[in-house]
Amino acid sequence: MKVTVGVSGGIAAYKAAELVRALQRQALDVHVVMTEAAKQFIQPLTFASLTGHEVITGMWAQSGASEETSASSIQHIDSAQTTDLLIVAPATANVLAKFAHGIADDFLTTLYLATKAPVIVAPAMNVNMWEHPATQANLQTLEQRGVRIVSPGSGYLACGMIGSGRLAENDAIVRAALEILNHTNDLAGEVVLVTAGGTREAVDPVRFLGNRSSGKMGYAIAEAAQRRGARVILVTAPTALHAPYNSEVVNVVTTAEMRAAVLGRLPEATIVIKAAAVADYRPLSTADQKLKRSGPLTLNLEPTEDILAEVVRQRKTGTLVIGFAAETENHLVHGRDKLLRKGADAIVLNDVSREGVGFDSDRNAATFLTKQTAIELPEMSKRELADRILDEALTLRRPQSVMDETAPSKFAAPSTGRR
Repeated sequence: MKVTVGVSGGIAAYKAAELVRALQRQALDVHVVMTEAAKQFIQPLTFASLTGHEVITGMWAQSGASEETSASSIQHIDSAQTTDLLIVAPATANVLAKFAHGIADDFLTTLYLATKAPVIVAPAMNVNMWEHPATQANLQTLEQRGVRIVSPGSGYLACGMIGSGRLAENDAIVRAALEILNHTNDLAGEVVLVTAGGTREAVDPVRFLGNRSSGKMGYAIAEAAQRRGARVILVTAPTALHAPYNSEVVNVVTTAEMRAAVLGRLPEATIVIKAAAVADYRPLSTADQKLKRSGPLTLNLEPTEDILAEVVRQRKTGTLVIGFAAETENHLVHGRDKLLRKGADAIVLNDVSREGVGFDSDRNAATFLTKQTAIELPEMSKRELADRILDEALTLRRPQSVMDETAPSKFAAPSTGRR
């Protein structure tokens, strides 16, 4: 398989040489594209020596090319059509902004627009640049378009500051690459029904009972499933997010509306992932007019519908059902109890008391619970976690005897020792 590594102009550019070697150890054919700024940090000759291929450094010239071949102005189209994966590492704030806004003023940015291959970006920059709202907005735009973000690490930066912005370790970038290459269309033929967001139950015309769910986890799962070839049906409560391109979106507000939408589409589904934070209670009655502040207020509540349990009861034979559980204490005990009570095939257990993960965050950590196992999924971006959840779902879909007989992929991801 051909992998193109784009190197942009940051101090971490020298690390791209180690990344090239790490990718080659996975039997991948690596080609390199460099921006003009990247050449200030590392020479094209380094990558040409490592890969055995010419290094493209501009729209009109390339390292080691003859005058005839370097004059081709459509080389970016050929590169775009022949690569199986584009990895940009390091990806500077400038390159991320150009990608997000469709600016194509050099070979790398033109290649990005021209390719239909999956794209991974590994950002590296000063902590203030990383945290700037413009950079974060550009990252969100790219994620919504299906670009895989390998988040930077935290630590001592070249500028002398301490914080996020350090290029991710090679293992993390290689793992993301292998996941994409191994997962190409591995969900083809599946219909994945995902719920997302937090349902709302009206108290009066202007107030509602709700929860802190942003919907980011459910949307990440929908995007990951679609990227891997599934047909995706996304049933979503109100969020501020943009749905993945080409997904079928059903917008709901209340738990009753979500129940009707989910059960209505259930016959089509082969995998159901209930990532929504469904309100457990609603007012027995809703005021017709806005309630005025006049002292203590008592609300009489009733339980809402148990959608997960109904899905388990009504699913057709062979449909896999995965629920979510948000817990603040005795996580494994409560998670396993929910798994057994509901009858789901698995529960994704979140400790929502942890700082920096879960509700409102772009990062998460979880335990994937089945009747036989408890698999720890350490802290990572929600998009990365989405793929890990789908990995485990596919494991449940395949009989163990078949898995034992299946030869391992030659593109085997490096072991983390965590499972």
